[in-house]
Amino acid sequence: MEEQLKQAGLTGNESKVYLALIDLGPALAGQISRKTGLHRRTIYDTTEMLIKKGLIGHIIQNNRKLFQASNPNRFLEIIQEKQNLISPIVQELQQKYTLTKQKEETNFYKGKEGLKTVFEDQLNSKEILILGASPKAYEILQFYFHWYDKKRKAKKIKSRIIATDKKIKRIPLAKIKYLPQKYENPVAVNIYQDKTAIILWAAEPIAIVIKNKELTKGYKNYFELMWKIAKE
Repeated sequence: MEEQLKQAGLTGNESKVYLALIDLGPALAGQISRKTGLHRRTIYDTTEMLIKKGLIGHIIQNNRKLFQASNPNRFLEIIQEKQNLISPIVQELQQKYTLTKQKEETNFYKGKEGLKTVFEDQLNSKEILILGASPKAYEILQFYFHWYDKKRKAKKIKSRIIATDKKIKRIPLAKIKYLPQKYENPVAVNIYQDKTAIILWAAEPIAIVIKNKELTKGYKNYFELMWKIAKE
């Protein structure tokens, strides 16, 4: 129980003294010292802190000071007081947090299931730009893309794709342009919303998804430049 009281905000000595008073009832500093094993001076310092917290009180009996524990419900009152104190601060911080720019995130995904998470996130977009589309994608996630393209078509999400391999064609709601095959590589960049996904199509595929408006805008500009250069 001492450990739980420490988690509730008491120090180790405060926990020992409070529990001792629960067992002893009204007690002198010497009695508390013997019960806890703490030095008498430590008892006085600790009882002073507990009195300030409202967890113990004292009475004078025959010109001697006896300490006694307050009702344990006081712990709940302390928690409620802290909640009442912090609640308006949290609300104010929340308003400031909401007004600041959207939180930037970078997430790393590995393996086929990780990549499925990335592509399903793209299904919340209006348009997906793909720079460096690789036929390996259909080899690695061969059955998945049938479902993905069907879902994308149902949600009317358009795509523009720049590829180097002319095997990539006839994709629903997609316009495809090509660069010379000598520029082929296993890395693709998918640009959507305010996110940029850098994907390595390998036997164990990986993806890094960066949520950053400025970065994504830069990649979009680069995509538009390459789109003008690429051929249908």
